[in-house]
Amino acid sequence: MVRQISNIVASAIILLNLLSCSKSDTWFKGNLHTHSLWSDGDDFPEMIVDWYKTHGYDFVAISDHNVLAEDERWIVIHDSTKEKSLQTYLGRWSTEWVAMASDSGAKKVRLKTLAEYRGLFEDPGKFLLVQSEEISDRLGKIPIHINATNIAERIAPQGGSTVLAVLQNNIDAVLQQSRETGVAILPHVNHPNYKWAVTAQDLIALRGDHLFELYNGHPLVHNLGDSAHMSIENMWDVVLANRIAQGRPPLFGIAVDDAHNYHETGKKYSNPGMGWIMVRAEELTAPALLAALELGDFYATTGVSLTEISCNHDRIKLKILTEPGVQYVTEFIGTSRNFTQRMGMKRVADEDIGRVLDYVPGSTPTYVFKGDELYVRAKVISTKLKTTPYETGDYEVAWSQPVLPGRRSREQ
Repeated sequence: MVRQISNIVASAIILLNLLSCSKSDTWFKGNLHTHSLWSDGDDFPEMIVDWYKTHGYDFVAISDHNVLAEDERWIVIHDSTKEKSLQTYLGRWSTEWVAMASDSGAKKVRLKTLAEYRGLFEDPGKFLLVQSEEISDRLGKIPIHINATNIAERIAPQGGSTVLAVLQNNIDAVLQQSRETGVAILPHVNHPNYKWAVTAQDLIALRGDHLFELYNGHPLVHNLGDSAHMSIENMWDVVLANRIAQGRPPLFGIAVDDAHNYHETGKKYSNPGMGWIMVRAEELTAPALLAALELGDFYATTGVSLTEISCNHDRIKLKILTEPGVQYVTEFIGTSRNFTQRMGMKRVADEDIGRVLDYVPGSTPTYVFKGDELYVRAKVISTKLKTTPYETGDYEVAWSQPVLPGRRSREQ
């Protein structure tokens, strides 16, 4: 029986052993963050799910803002984008399926609930829909968003007096619902650099969250930072170094597309297929997927595929699924344990945090532990240009989760 997701990682887990002793060699492709006409997406949920299923995804979570697809809701077809959505919707599904009405001459369409359309797509062991909500809160004008994957009941934004308090209050509400319902529910922090809302200090101090968005395909989320703000990947290393040095669980990085736009493509749109996760799980069920995600048994990618991530007492090894004419180099990135002795946990940025420890070309990169690493993670960079780039010139990449050589988490 797959265990229920809790708000802590058991203190006996050693990620080194976890990754080398996984009982499954099955990888499931999925996206945990996307939007439909239930909030601010521009297409019907059936069309969106159909896209993901036909593009090789095994699971998807539509995570609309502060709403679950469970009540009666009608939308007015009042602009050209919605009219285009309606026409493609009618072309894909029968007129008997599409519920339409007229109100003072305006066309209205009833949005289908998850319970109504789930049966059109789900196939045990082959495709899964996971109910989700993007809990969209704010502090003044600062947007602060948390996704709740496999949520059972809608959670209203909880508020708070600081950014950290807003994050913590919403995560606590998700975990409380999980305890009360007995349903495995996993929160994650969305797009930290959107409006520069969430800092590394916030993520270091946060409790109960084990996932955050390392890569988000929305054009306004500032994945790469700017002259005054860290990139999300730099932020990840700062958070990892500080949390692990405190004996707390690491934060795992996911990739999502955060799709809103399904009819127009380009840099100014948030399109499907920009980033996703590959989860190594026992079976294609929500509890199994969430258990693997909580334990870090997955990788994030914008196109590069891995067939193996394995570890033993002295090394990390990857196997890359290569494509003809494409070259690969892997950066093994980490932080020395000595950083805590020098920093005393008072600063959150240092040139020794998140250093590239080795560059390894080829399809089977290996890193041998030197003995002084606090953690090590891998970033695989290809020479293949991404077809749906975040920035012009983006290459397909993949990120493994941090490995803590012989280290145990002690958060209780």
